[in-house]
Formats: sequence, C-alpha cells, structure tokens
Amino acid sequence: MSRTTDLPHRVPLQAVGAPGAARTAPAAPVPAAGRRLGLLLAVTGAAGLLAAWVITLDKLHLMKDPDYVPACSLNPVVACGNIMRSEQAEAFGFPNPMLGLVAYAVVICVGAGLIGGARFPRWYWLTFNAGTAFGVAFCGWLQFQSLYRINSLCLWCCLAWAATTLMFWYVTAHSVRSRFLPAPSWLRTALGEFTWVFPALHLGVIGMLILTRWWDFWTA
Repeated sequence: MSRTTDLPHRVPLQAVGAPGAARTAPAAPVPAAGRRLGLLLAVTGAAGLLAAWVITLDKLHLMKDPDYVPACSLNPVVACGNIMRSEQAEAFGFPNPMLGLVAYAVVICVGAGLIGGARFPRWYWLTFNAGTAFGVAFCGWLQFQSLYRINSLCLWCCLAWAATTLMFWYVTAHSVRSRFLPAPSWLRTALGEFTWVFPALHLGVIGMLILTRWWDFWTA
C-alpha cells in the first residue's frame, strides 16, 4: 500500500468554517477627529451661542420698547441697535439670532461628542461641513451689509463671525485630511500642518475691512 494513503487529508484554508463562507476585507476605520477639534468646536459653538442669546434678548427688548438702547451700542459706529432694527436682521423672515441658537447648539453637541471619543461617518462630516460653509457664507453676507449698507457694527455679531470662521476652517481641514473632501496633496498638507493660517488670514481680511471702512472715525 502506498504510504501517501496513511497521511491525514489536508483541508484547504478556504474550506475551514461554515460552508460557502467567503473571506472579506475588514472595512476601513473612520478617521478619528481628535479631542482638540472637539474642544475647539465646543468653545466656538459656546461663543456663537452666547452672541446669539444676547442679541435675541436685545431684540425682544426692542420689540417691547422701540427706544431701547442695547448695552453694546457704544458710539455712532459700534451701534448694535441699528443692526437689530435693519431688514437684514430678519433675512429669513425671523430674527437671525434664532437661527444661531439652533446652529451653535448643534456645534456644541458635535464638539462634546468628539471630546468623548465619538467617531462620525463620512456623510455626517460632509453634512456638518456644508452647514459650516453655509454659516461662513451667511456671515460674509452680513458683514457686507453691516459695513456698506447699514453702516454700523455689532460687537456680538463680530464674536459670532469669528467663531463661525474658526469652526468652518478647522472642520474643512479635518474633512480634507481625512479624504472626505477631494483635494490636491499640497492643499491636504497645508491644511494639515498650517491649519491656523487659513482662519487667521480670513479674520485678518475682515479686520482690515472694518479698519478701513471707518478709518477716519478710528483715527480721529
């Protein structure tokens, strides 16, 4: 008898386990955003929520008393009351800060989740990124209206503008680094290593526009 018949039968590795079972590659893990981004979102969301809350309260006072002067109305330029009485303050048919009360609360919740170690899928980040993009675009429109149409400045609005600008750029940087958003390698590297430069330039431009718009008043 041949000695090969005495050897145990070797079963192929694919046959081990349930019949017909196919081996599939594990799904790629969702990149972690990190607690630093969560902290930034929580802080900027809280700042925006504070601004929206104060403006909402002042708006309610103005509705009750048209002669009410908000505490942030300091001079002819920094005059929050002029902003709150304008048509642009109700761009969607209701006071703008009411939109901020909801939007900034969502940002705080996302930030708190990241601090706690939560991971969100790609569609969530893209939706969140689109929301911050809408926010920064809306703030840009309000900035133009404030500087060149209403001719007044609101300090609480400036706080909301700064908070929205920061959260937009840092969320966009995370989306690009995680390849949720397509981008060339040089931009991915720049957003990864020098994220702070983009919001700094953005806020610097806004500051220069404010400075030059009322240059005579600031230097008088």
